[in-house]
Amino acid sequence: MTINIGSRGQAETTVTLANTAKTMGSGGLEVFATPAMVALMEQAAMNAFELSEGQSSVGTSLMITHSAATPIGCKITATAELIEIDRRRLVFRVEASDEAGQIGSGKHERFIIEAEPFLSKAQKRNQRI
Repeated sequence: MTINIGSRGQAETTVTLANTAKTMGSGGLEVFATPAMVALMEQAAMNAFELSEGQSSVGTSLMITHSAATPIGCKITATAELIEIDRRRLVFRVEASDEAGQIGSGKHERFIIEAEPFLSKAQKRNQRI
């Protein structure tokens, strides 16, 4: 397991019809969707650290702003920097930018989990339905 304060991760995508607000149902325009930006920020955070075999991490909190619209064809880069570690809780500063500058920023929290017990517990929830 490699986790250190200051660790950084990055993720990239290009705005296409598939990740626009209109297609994703989060708005009516063909610009980069907020849910797509959130997913890219989470991916950047996950790229900032490595876990031991059998472990994974889950996103538990995300407080962001989406401050600029990005049209189809533009490249988006998300970055994440690990700013706090509290046992299994990891807190990241996240940012997303296109070629013209920043389009979003905020904080993202993840928890390190043991994959098998986590999935087992999730399946038990399904049995209650």
